[in-house]
Amino acid sequence: MRAPACLLAVLLACATCEASPQPGAGAQPDVSLEYAVKATYLYKLAPFVNWPPTTFEAADQPFRICVAGEDPFDDYLQHAVAGRSLGTHPFEVRRLETLTSDTQCQIVFISHLSTQSIQQALDAVSGKPVLTVVDSTEPHQGGGIVHFVIDRGRVRFVIDTGAAARNHITISSKLLNLALAVREAS
Repeated sequence: MRAPACLLAVLLACATCEASPQPGAGAQPDVSLEYAVKATYLYKLAPFVNWPPTTFEAADQPFRICVAGEDPFDDYLQHAVAGRSLGTHPFEVRRLETLTSDTQCQIVFISHLSTQSIQQALDAVSGKPVLTVVDSTEPHQGGGIVHFVIDRGRVRFVIDTGAAARNHITISSKLLNLALAVREAS
């Protein structure tokens, strides 16, 4: 019970982080504060999603967070998840140019894609137990489960529970309560 409360507190802290660096903050990080917050959200979302029992073939199979398209995180996401796991599943980061139906990812962050549209990427994993996260810099084209937005200088997110249901995953009410908005099943 204590671990979910701690994770919820971290998510709340992320929601209050400024999305742009503060003036005079010293040396600039390799990745912007906005993308550092988004990277943190990516792996912190995992415990608040109920995955189907068939998601993993083995107890030690990696939990894969994939970045489809341009990678705005540099190595930040890789370093952030190093040594972390979801239960017995160690986090692993993969970078993809294109999403296909056989992509073995549990979370996919969709950024600037040069080989397919966002909708084509979402269609490729539709019906699979994949949490799709669309970047705030991309126009929302529907279908993503989580859509990052910048609200008053802070990284926030909108959740589409209908898209989650179509991908056979459910989102914890604790996470839904943190969302800027929740779109219900249509």
